[in-house]
Amino acid sequence: MEGLFGNVYRGKTVLVTGDTGFKGTWLCLWLLQMGANVIGFALPPETNPSMFTALGMDAQIDHIDGDVRDFDGLQRVVAKYEPDIVLHLAAQALVRRSYRNPRDTFSTNVMGTVNLLEAVRRADRTRAVVNVTSDKVYSNREWVFAYRENDALGGLDPYSSSKACADLLTAVYQQPTFHHKEVGIATVRAGNVYGGGDWADERLVPDIVRSLVEGAPIHLRNPGSVRPWQYVLEPLSGYLSLAAEMYLSPAKFVGQWNFGPVASNALSVREFTSRVGNQWGGSYSIVESGPQTMPEANLLKLDWTKAASELRWRPVFTLDEGIREVVSWYQTYYLSSVDLERGLTYISNYVAAAERERLAWTP
Repeated sequence: MEGLFGNVYRGKTVLVTGDTGFKGTWLCLWLLQMGANVIGFALPPETNPSMFTALGMDAQIDHIDGDVRDFDGLQRVVAKYEPDIVLHLAAQALVRRSYRNPRDTFSTNVMGTVNLLEAVRRADRTRAVVNVTSDKVYSNREWVFAYRENDALGGLDPYSSSKACADLLTAVYQQPTFHHKEVGIATVRAGNVYGGGDWADERLVPDIVRSLVEGAPIHLRNPGSVRPWQYVLEPLSGYLSLAAEMYLSPAKFVGQWNFGPVASNALSVREFTSRVGNQWGGSYSIVESGPQTMPEANLLKLDWTKAASELRWRPVFTLDEGIREVVSWYQTYYLSSVDLERGLTYISNYVAAAERERLAWTP
């Protein structure tokens, strides 16, 4: 794909931690399409099926099995490959799992981030680092206003708190006095990301798809909770835009960035589920659960004015367009298969829509 993100990624070595995850696999696929030399560092895929396995990504990139809590192993990879750009996605990313195992959540999300930033600090070549945190880093007051980058951080569950900690500690490493070279480091916060190829436990779209495939009722834990739903390639286009700009001007884009959806994408879990079910076709039923013993946020929105102003970034798909792509992905997978070539068509669809909108990162 010529011309995307100013052709910054062509021929560059890019390290993606968490490459075996849902978002990590999509990111690696897009980087490959742009001619990057992709290095992946992560634990093996934890779901079966997984998008990483379905697309045969281990044969397409240099993947290293590893744990970000292992500083020595991570540092060896950074020293060996000398990445130009680092995209840090490795995390324990599930809220309900964090309640059950807070220690692992904090060690992965906090110390894993410290290890990555320390490895980069000791490297010579890296010019841009993007640390992916979460919309849940904000001290959620359940208000109707969208959170901006300078709003207070917090988090009452272990996952949210661990991501807020990772966000805060990154600010220390963003200081020039910490480096003997010019390097840009930023944190990014996205909405509730959905997309094809996600099979994680206790996440809404995989739960919906499993129920639809099995003809079983769809169980909703928090049907009235409002989330900023965001198709997976939307935040990834933001991460890639930011990293490309930082590579060219490391000091200019350091800081915190929101990449959220349009306001109309903030819907309840119930309404989002109905839209997926209607797009899937056929009959389905929804069962709403009672009060939850593991509380989650009820209302959360992101303000992405900064990204729009300074990066000229904005979302591409409407909610229904994103849902159509997601349903197409899963139905194709279950009716036939999704291979590397088919996976690339979804990126091409998104890029074509962005080109029609003349977005800044397109040719």
